[in-house]
Amino acid sequence: MGSTGTVLRELRGAQKTAKGVSLYSRYVNRPAGRVLAAGAYRIGLTPNQVTLVSAACTFTAVASVALVRPSWGLAFAVYAGLAVGFAFDSADGQLARLTGRGGPDGEWLDHVVDCAKLILVHTAVLISFHRFAQLPGEGWLLLPLGFLFVAVLTFCAGLLREQLGKAAARPAPAGSATAPAPVSRVRAVALLPADYGVFCLVFLLYGDETAFRIGYAALAVVHALFLVAFLVKWFRELKALRAAD
Repeated sequence: MGSTGTVLRELRGAQKTAKGVSLYSRYVNRPAGRVLAAGAYRIGLTPNQVTLVSAACTFTAVASVALVRPSWGLAFAVYAGLAVGFAFDSADGQLARLTGRGGPDGEWLDHVVDCAKLILVHTAVLISFHRFAQLPGEGWLLLPLGFLFVAVLTFCAGLLREQLGKAAARPAPAGSATAPAPVSRVRAVALLPADYGVFCLVFLLYGDETAFRIGYAALAVVHALFLVAFLVKWFRELKALRAAD
């Protein structure tokens, strides 16, 4: 493969479907990941190495939340680390599809890193609240624990829905071809509050304790509502697959 422009065109043609993807991931994170994947390809990185770069960016930012007193400079640095880590998280899959070097090991590593970052980011907020914040009451310490529960349950339930759905789905008859479902712009907008990239934006408020706490609490409530909606939707979809057998 030749120039960076050629690599980018190849990557653009190897994108996953935009169905069920928010506007942020579709128009911000995936394009950023495409550029990073092209750079990684040019310097000879493997998809698993890109995953580790993603982990390094994310975990450095998360550690800063737990260990460093909040400030506006730290707020920007934490957001940048999380956002860049998320872009590299998109880049590893794009690079794998481009090079054909993806496999179960890479998918497993990617999911392990994703799960770890969900656990650690909310744990870091809990530590920060305990060490640095002047909270109105100790009950606020339960907020990161609740958000952690919601985030991990959403991740695990969604992953199980995907895997069980694949296992239960009937193979398409030979020679049949179904047109992909149209991508809903309304759905892409509605999914914005549940997007990890949008969640990262709340750390831009980290320099102001009250603003961050309110923004973080608002996102926790929104994510909890999305979790309920997702659980109902996924349960009905799996039940429908069983009824179709």
